[in-house]
Amino acid sequence: MSWTLTAADLPDLARGATLLGTGGGGDPYIGQMLVARVLSAKPEGERGITILDPDELADDLFVIPTAQMGAPTVMIEKIPAGTEPTLALRTLEEHLGRTADATMPIECGGINSMIPLIVAAETGLPVVDADGMGRAFPELSMETFAVYGVHGSPLALAGERGETVVIDTGDDDRQMEWLARGVTIRLGGVGHIAEYAMTGADVKRTAVPRTLSMALALGRAIREAREQHRSPFEAIAHTLSATLYSEVRELFTGKVTDVERRTTEGFAKGRATISSLDAGATETLEIRFQNENLIALRDGELVAIVPDLICVTDIESGEPITTEGLRYGQRVRVLGISTPEMMRTPEALAAFGPRAFGLTEEFVPVETSALV
Repeated sequence: MSWTLTAADLPDLARGATLLGTGGGGDPYIGQMLVARVLSAKPEGERGITILDPDELADDLFVIPTAQMGAPTVMIEKIPAGTEPTLALRTLEEHLGRTADATMPIECGGINSMIPLIVAAETGLPVVDADGMGRAFPELSMETFAVYGVHGSPLALAGERGETVVIDTGDDDRQMEWLARGVTIRLGGVGHIAEYAMTGADVKRTAVPRTLSMALALGRAIREAREQHRSPFEAIAHTLSATLYSEVRELFTGKVTDVERRTTEGFAKGRATISSLDAGATETLEIRFQNENLIALRDGELVAIVPDLICVTDIESGEPITTEGLRYGQRVRVLGISTPEMMRTPEALAAFGPRAFGLTEEFVPVETSALV
């Protein structure tokens, strides 16, 4: 059933999307402010965004997903104009000779939960409650869309000064990513894109369903638990128990004692070390990331690995912390969350499993890792 998202929902959605972003995806706060700005300029009765359930889409509905690409660290200083994603959509429509009936996220984590909402608020298009990553990944080719037969090309990319580029690489999604990454770097590290144009039938076959509503429910559950002086971590586990992300594990609790982070090749890459808070204890957890958290090793032993979610949160409030927000001295609780089965197939793991990031470790589901 379709539903209406309002400006009042945006803070909860941003919080849940930050958790699902597994440290990356870009801080959705900026996107939240851009959506709120567009909605506030509309007449009072038109300040809602229609969200479509993927199961109810007509097979011939034409959907063009919209997103931002680049290194999350750049967004701290380089604020978008806000007009870029709609420009990318219009550029791709013109190239294809077809008008979109709806837009959709390519990932449900971080700022890319918000980018389609900006487009929807500006154009009146509805947004499909689904995405192609079920979390956040750093590369455009790392999509369930691509895994199950929908390709990203042609892609339209727009910059903050009105620059537009169309990239057409046929069925080669990795080449599309490589070329788009190069253009994005030359635009200053951030670009906005429209890609993976598809039908409603394609959405139902290839997308991870109802991830926007899940992010909203997660953010609301964390906030309400804090307001009612309940555990936000129990609220997270309870909320996810009825979803495709049903397994939640506490991986580690401690203090951030080291962060190595650099922006290179259009990505934020690095690692963080978290040390135990127990007096005399020497246990540590190492997290390595490329925009998003990829692997967690407790004293060198694997406890979680991509594509499962590795989420760093404040030890008390449950507020999720992004990779660019990690700081020495933070007290944190690290959660491992299982991904849907469609993201664990051999085909999916080939696209966005450990080997896709150059990791030598094999995928082990977080619910069966050394932690258990």
